[in-house]
Amino acid sequence: MGQLSVITSAAADEICEFSFDKQFSEHTGFRSLYTRCESLKMRAAEDDANVVLAVTGGRNIIGFAVLAYPEPYQRWVRLEPRVMMEVKAIEVIRDWRKMGVGAALLKSMLSHPEVEEKIIYMVGYTWTWDLSGTKMSGSQYRKMMIRLFQPFQFNECVTNEPNICLDPDNLFMCRIGKNVSARLRDDFKWLLFGVNPR
Repeated sequence: MGQLSVITSAAADEICEFSFDKQFSEHTGFRSLYTRCESLKMRAAEDDANVVLAVTGGRNIIGFAVLAYPEPYQRWVRLEPRVMMEVKAIEVIRDWRKMGVGAALLKSMLSHPEVEEKIIYMVGYTWTWDLSGTKMSGSQYRKMMIRLFQPFQFNECVTNEPNICLDPDNLFMCRIGKNVSARLRDDFKWLLFGVNPR
C-alpha cells in the first residue's frame, strides 16, 4: 500500500502539490466533505488553522484532518474571540482504515502550539458518516468516534444546539485545554445551552 507520511500544518501554497485519492469521490453512498485541494488550501490560509495530510507515494492524499475556528454564525464564537476551535474534518479512505491513520491525524492536529489555551470541539453528524462503507449503524459509528477521540482528552458534552439535536446519534465532544480559565469553563457550560456568556 506504500509508505505513509503525515504532514502537519500543511501550508496553503504546498497543498495543491498533492492530489486526493480517487476513493474520496467514488462511493455513491458517501461523499467526503473536502474533495478538492483548493478547499483544504483555503482552510490552511486561515489564522491558526492546522491542516494535516496523510500521504502515500509522495503525492497521494489518503487521509486528512482540519482544525480551524468556527464559522461567524455559530454560537461558539460568542464565548470569547479565538478560544474555541473546531475539528472541521477527519477522514481516511476505506483501504487505510483500521490502521491507526485516524489517530495519527488527530494527534498531529492537536500539535497546535496553543492547544492548552483552547476549547476544541468536534461535531459528528450522521449524514457525514460512511455508514455504508463501515456497515455500521449510526449508534455503532458514534461509539467508534468516541473511542477515537477519548484518548486525546475529548469528552462528550450535552448541548441543545439545534443541528446536533436533529438526530440522537449526532455527537458533540470537547477538549478543554488545561490553561483555559475557570471563568471561561463556566461560560462554556452556559453556552452549550444557548445562554450568552457574561
